[in-house]
Amino acid sequence: MTTYKIALIPGDGIGLDVTDATMEVLYKAGERFGFDLESEEFPWSCDYYLKNGVMMPEDGIAQLSKFDAIYLGAVGWPETVPDAVSLHGLLLPIRKAFDQYANIRPHRLLSGVEGPLKSEAFDILCIRENTEGEYSCAGGRVHQGRDNEVATEVSVFTRKGVERIIRFGFEQARSRRNHLTSVTKSNAQKYSMVFWDEVTREVAEDYPDVTVSHMHIDAMCAKMVMAPQSLDVVVASNLFGDILTDLGAAIQGGLGFAASANICPDSSVPSMFEPVHGSAPDVAGKNIANPIPAIWSGAMMLDHIGEKSAADAVLAAIEMCTSRGIGSQHSQNVTEEITAEILVAIEECV
Repeated sequence: MTTYKIALIPGDGIGLDVTDATMEVLYKAGERFGFDLESEEFPWSCDYYLKNGVMMPEDGIAQLSKFDAIYLGAVGWPETVPDAVSLHGLLLPIRKAFDQYANIRPHRLLSGVEGPLKSEAFDILCIRENTEGEYSCAGGRVHQGRDNEVATEVSVFTRKGVERIIRFGFEQARSRRNHLTSVTKSNAQKYSMVFWDEVTREVAEDYPDVTVSHMHIDAMCAKMVMAPQSLDVVVASNLFGDILTDLGAAIQGGLGFAASANICPDSSVPSMFEPVHGSAPDVAGKNIANPIPAIWSGAMMLDHIGEKSAADAVLAAIEMCTSRGIGSQHSQNVTEEITAEILVAIEECV
């Protein structure tokens, strides 16, 4: 029996609740499909920061490097630790250290889920460049606190970084409906975004079977609301992808259905999987967090490590539950009840 080593970072708030729920489902999938998950939990969080002055220890990346994948529940507790500290102390260092340059977020309405739009069914795969661009942390501040204070934030785009995320997008489009939309703001950003457009056109020559569209970020936001069914694979820079994926979550029913993966496509280092609903400190520990995006992210993890049948079964089990109205309920034990229903449904999924 194949055994996969999974690093668990439940993190903060509801991250602890949904990580427990997810692993319960994934262990069940392993039993059914003949593989084992060997997990180790790491307490790195805002609470860890308050006790130790860091979000993770100095050798944190080295500790994670021995695992096949990383599962993150959520990070952040802004009342005690600024988000800039928690994000730059844990999440971003992991993404960059393991070159998890592709952030993948699926956006579609699950069976039985009603989104806010009156539109046809849609199935969008948003791919966000994850390691450079507008979140490169290149910049600084001078004359702080004075009337001549200056702050700079430099967006860094490398040919390697842009080309590989665009090429990854084309590969995903080729496996889906052969349509890729590249999102920039090249009418206003005459260097970085024009460069992105040029690289996209160069890479497109290797994929004559894929239809390519170029859109500006503002027009793309409108299109995701007005005609989401016209979109297949969407590729964008770090900032634009961040914005579009929250919009994608909104049209698919909210953050209660938003899954994501941060991957290094060649699997030479661990990739990281996480729901994107945040830590929601106000409902932490109350058993009312919807575990569906966390479990969906877990399914993406199974797919990435090579257990596609199990991943498909977990997603089918989720959809079997949402088709019966489970997932939009408001009971006192939402986390526990949804997890229990998905566990039962896995046995029924082929």
